[in-house]
Amino acid sequence: MSDTPSKDPLGAGLGLRRALMGPLLSMQEGAVDFLELAPENWIGVGGRFSDGLSTLGERFPFVMHGLSLDIGGPDPLDMNLLEGVADLIRRFDVPIYSEHLTYCAADGHLYDLLPIPFTDEAVRYVSQRIQVVQDFLGMPLVLENASYYAQAHRELDEATFINAIVEESGCELLLDVNNVYVNSINHRYEPVAFMEALPLHAVRYLHIAGHYDEAEDLKVDTHGTDVIDPVWALLDEAYARVGALPTLLERDFNFPALDTLLSEIEQIRSAQQRRDLPAQKVSL
Repeated sequence: MSDTPSKDPLGAGLGLRRALMGPLLSMQEGAVDFLELAPENWIGVGGRFSDGLSTLGERFPFVMHGLSLDIGGPDPLDMNLLEGVADLIRRFDVPIYSEHLTYCAADGHLYDLLPIPFTDEAVRYVSQRIQVVQDFLGMPLVLENASYYAQAHRELDEATFINAIVEESGCELLLDVNNVYVNSINHRYEPVAFMEALPLHAVRYLHIAGHYDEAEDLKVDTHGTDVIDPVWALLDEAYARVGALPTLLERDFNFPALDTLLSEIEQIRSAQQRRDLPAQKVSL
């Protein structure tokens, strides 16, 4: 990795999944602006997958979005994981490492992303762990506002909790637009007002995804379907407040043809272009 930090990618990106490796390798130049990989799925990987990763890394910028850092959990931070993350950052000159503002372990991995209690004590605890990660990697940790279905304990509302962590730790925010939408249905709040209460100055990039309708008042964040119109509309609202920041389309399973995913990439680009268009002169 060079001594000069790489710049954030622009535009619209797609999640790098092993099931998509073949289609991504055959993808035309410029079809996406960047790829996002989960480091846990690539640390120590050899053979054809490593070769494919290297090929894609030569063609597209990478960002990283982790799954198991467990920033809010009671177990010690996994420094072996962070060593592997640091190796990938150096190998591919990755400018962004993001994770979830959740916990996922307690005496071992739980294989789920669970909500942290919204308390002042948790703010202090999580912020200290964030600072350890940031000092180790020499870069800000970017944390995603999480989807959740039940909250164990709260002294603070979610937006206040997130603001306090950003202020105390100096971390940055990955604004997941679909999570805002899903939570707004499940927890009955107005999504734009919630978004406006977040520390939008700290947003580094955005996620958008599909979800599953379990019931009219219960949405499940699956990343296994197409993005729906209300989430596209909420993305427009986000761009109006933070600008057309780089945005990642998440799809984790139930993969359609690559052309279908690329059509959603084009929808992201269209929304970004609408936001960035200069004001038109009006003739009176």
